[in-house]
Amino acid sequence: MSKKHNNISRRSFIKLLGGGALTTAAVMTGCQSKTESKAVEEYKKQVEPPVDKMTYRVNPKTKEKVSLLGYGMMRLPSKTENQDDYDQEMINRQVDYAIEHGVNYFDTSPVYCQGKSEACTGIALSRHKRSEYLVATKLSNFNRDYWQREKAIEMYHNSLKELQVDYIDYYLLHAVGGGMDEFNGRYVDNGIMDYLLKEREAGRIRNLGFSFHGFKAVFDEVLAMHDKYHWDFVQIELNYLDWDYANEINDRNVDASYLYDELQKKGIPAVIMEPLLGGRLANLPQYMATELKQRAPERSVASWAFRYAGTPEGVLTVLSGMTYMEHLKDNLLSYCPLVPLTENEQRYLDNTVAERIVGLENIPCNDCKYCMPCPYGIDIPAIFVHYNKCKNEGTLPRLKMDDEYYKLRRNYLIGLDRAVPRMRQADHCIQCGQCEPHCPQSIRIPRELQKISQFVEDLKQNKVLTE
Repeated sequence: MSKKHNNISRRSFIKLLGGGALTTAAVMTGCQSKTESKAVEEYKKQVEPPVDKMTYRVNPKTKEKVSLLGYGMMRLPSKTENQDDYDQEMINRQVDYAIEHGVNYFDTSPVYCQGKSEACTGIALSRHKRSEYLVATKLSNFNRDYWQREKAIEMYHNSLKELQVDYIDYYLLHAVGGGMDEFNGRYVDNGIMDYLLKEREAGRIRNLGFSFHGFKAVFDEVLAMHDKYHWDFVQIELNYLDWDYANEINDRNVDASYLYDELQKKGIPAVIMEPLLGGRLANLPQYMATELKQRAPERSVASWAFRYAGTPEGVLTVLSGMTYMEHLKDNLLSYCPLVPLTENEQRYLDNTVAERIVGLENIPCNDCKYCMPCPYGIDIPAIFVHYNKCKNEGTLPRLKMDDEYYKLRRNYLIGLDRAVPRMRQADHCIQCGQCEPHCPQSIRIPRELQKISQFVEDLKQNKVLTE
């Protein structure tokens, strides 16, 4: 994986690229992209993945084989448009299909899917032999009430109950990185680390690690505790955008190249999250997607990101939140078996595709929904996703004198109303700030919502918009 090769600024890159490149996609109502439509058609045409070709990595501690594709149980399928009405029958089918095709790592949390993910995961997995799967979950004690020793221990034991297991294969301290005072309050001062170390010694936790989102100084300090706690693995965000540009996009984030290299120095396996950045690297602007398809017509756009994340040898497994069977099949094709990226392919993703995405200056929302529920009903991720989609496709209305301004204005407003009910849009945000501390990407959510609210109001008032 290469480092940055030049210092071109994002705005300079946009100018270099030219405005026309960002408007090659056809304008569609609600900013529905042709890339998205082509992705659907692509999924329909895909071949069945083989059942005996999964690439595995070996856990250096336990010597067990871990599937390179890990099933993230964060975005489960729903029966209806109500996203909380989870379809257990479909979850079972997809888990069965995953296991049949070699997937054995399943990752969940007490807070995923409005608190229902562990139970849904437990039901699906309990129908299989315990030796057929590895289950990962987390101590997600974000709420200060759960900093109390008894409450944190209760959360841990409830995970065992919901997952219907006697031991947890991979247990994580969830979302470390906000600050050392927070880390000590959640895990050290209350004696929870000592408790978890004893659980590992007793075999009820097979591997103990942490997931990281946050400040470099916190990562360094917690990783330095390896001599004391002997971290068995660490979960980090790694993809071809975050490899060199995470810090440039948001100065509170850390480049994946640094995180990975530090883990390699200590011989700690990396579990990878967000290989697609919440789907952003699967739904690229049309001109980028077209270039990738020209290079490998038989592969999906998403497969490039999965091959990138799976190529480093220190990666144990790559997590993907696969809501639909089509997602699962496509990801299986990427890892059954893995065809590692060539040096030329890595350079192309690092130096061309990633730089172009940085130039778009999107809101770095991964649609993880950690900021939800908003106490005032704002659908924060949906607002950001709609804005980014239109920006990526070059369909944001900008200058009133532009020939397409009125068409783009109408499409943006209609699309927003279709994507987000009016009572849940940005103008209803009261700037309380409760969401911001929970964002793994360190987005200044109230500020971004205020900017979008003003943008929408300007459109409604038919004002001249400038860059």
